[in-house]
Amino acid sequence: MPARLVESNTTPLNTVAVDPINLDIIENALRNARFEMDAVLFRTAMSPGIREQHDEFPMIANRDGKMVVGQFGSFIHGFQRGYDGDIEEGDVFLTSDPYSCAGAISHANDWLVLMPIFREGRVLAWAAMFGHMTDIGGKVPGSLPTDARQIYEEGIIIPPVKIVKKGEIQTEMLRLIFRNCRLPHWNQSDLNAIVAACRTAGRRVGELAERFGDDVFHSALGELLERNHRAMKQLIRDTIPETPQSFEDYICDDGIGAGPYKIACKMWREGDRVIFDFEGTDPQSEGSINFYLNEEMFKMFCGVFMIMVFDPQIMFNDGFYDLMEVRIPQGSLLKPDAPAALSCRTHALGRIFDVISGLLGQGSPDFLCAAGFSDSPHFMYSGNDRTGQWYQLYQIGFGGIPGRPVGDGPDGHSLWPSFTNVPNEFLESYFPLRIDAYETIADSGGPGLHRGGNGIRIVYHFLEPGEVSIHDDRWLTYPWGVNGGHPGGRSRKVMHRVDGSQEILPSKCDHVPVAEGDRLFFETWGGGGWGDPLQRDPALVAQDVARGLVTPRGAARYGVVVSDEAVVDQDATQRLRAEIAKKREDLQVFDFGGTISELKARCQDETGLPAPAEPRFGARRA
Repeated sequence: MPARLVESNTTPLNTVAVDPINLDIIENALRNARFEMDAVLFRTAMSPGIREQHDEFPMIANRDGKMVVGQFGSFIHGFQRGYDGDIEEGDVFLTSDPYSCAGAISHANDWLVLMPIFREGRVLAWAAMFGHMTDIGGKVPGSLPTDARQIYEEGIIIPPVKIVKKGEIQTEMLRLIFRNCRLPHWNQSDLNAIVAACRTAGRRVGELAERFGDDVFHSALGELLERNHRAMKQLIRDTIPETPQSFEDYICDDGIGAGPYKIACKMWREGDRVIFDFEGTDPQSEGSINFYLNEEMFKMFCGVFMIMVFDPQIMFNDGFYDLMEVRIPQGSLLKPDAPAALSCRTHALGRIFDVISGLLGQGSPDFLCAAGFSDSPHFMYSGNDRTGQWYQLYQIGFGGIPGRPVGDGPDGHSLWPSFTNVPNEFLESYFPLRIDAYETIADSGGPGLHRGGNGIRIVYHFLEPGEVSIHDDRWLTYPWGVNGGHPGGRSRKVMHRVDGSQEILPSKCDHVPVAEGDRLFFETWGGGGWGDPLQRDPALVAQDVARGLVTPRGAARYGVVVSDEAVVDQDATQRLRAEIAKKREDLQVFDFGGTISELKARCQDETGLPAPAEPRFGARRA
């Protein structure tokens, strides 16, 4: 039974004409309210993942649950399908169960708060926000076990419940939830902050409705959605071909020794609508790399990508969703059957952006981006310090952003547009570690007319015994280059023990013991290059050498001869470029660095790790 909305005022809202000036005011006021939600959260949360890195996603939606401002698309529809109770004035809802909300959130660490915004007895809008909790219990600190086979191993799972009912806080419910977490005071603080952010949105919506009237506010939201619909309709017609385009990419491994796992998608246009069909994607994994991909979330990913590439002036919201159809096979890696494990879904989530790039760019190669939104590396460090106090760090790392039609990819930048790094000073103040190095990895960006962004090397120097967990990918497959650009460098993790020994770690591992004095070299992948590297201005290559982004040896991949002092030898450069051009094969639209079979055959020699075994597929329901 779907959720039932209980309103004391059943007078329908009317659609009226909205003055363009008022529409502008309402639009910008809503944008400001969305960022005010962020500010409230960042200033009151305790966990560094939310407070410092901004691992959270807010939104304000209209009465029907369509996002008007936000980032990740609407969470409302999935929640309404999964909740079978009443929605009443004064209610605040919480869920962390992907299987109860159609993947509106995709693993149990993300706690989603939803709040109907009532005005004079009827719902006028919705506010929602989710944030990643550092810990929710489960078999490993951080609650992201790489070897989980079922979601029950990953921590507490919260179905859609009321944590505030008709204005009354449900204290017993919250006490039960917090009891299942290793850092309950962090969870409580972060959850209170998320609720406060949603209440802030509720106040701002009420002020706008009071100023302009309920009907004008309601109609303005409708016009903002319709304006996006018109713009996206034209964008789809102009950029999406009717001829089907196909693309495949791979998750390197599942954390339990098998891989790679294929993500396949086909795209085509029918009239004004674009179809995305994931038929051919591998079945769900036995491990925890499954990603429950909500169709509306994928639509938002595609819409944001298209807008940012083709027309950044368009305000993105849910208005265009009926112009896209997303088909995801049940029981696949992207729509697993419960209770498949989901904790390490970040690798597939990041890889989806590379797949979108590969699909949307084929029809317009000049707008094609290379790979580099490939992952979101996680690092966790926990234990008891010498005073017996429990410490626990969850941190997201950054890789290289791909080369783009408009220029080089940024070095060591976040996949997510609003994320920031945790300052090293913060880490060293609150956790028993020292950051010995935080630097770009020279030559890790793929060569091209536009260079891929370099990855990042962080050297963690541990000051207390404990254990670490690592989540990363792109260690077997390369971040591919496009339009003649070369692939970016792969990720690598090496532990330098205090006794002088070294150990190459898998990209996904838990319970790795560390002693005082051990150092972890945490290296992320670089972005793929865009365009023919022989066309890059030698002066730019020399500039990169001078900045430490490219080595003199790496400059040779551009056909440029540069001294250690970053001075270009023009004659030698001309000869080298002619020699490279004569020997190389025709430039390809995509350069993957080799087939999967070739990459696995070279794996041990190139990475120091054994090649993964054949994929382990989880059971599918009959």
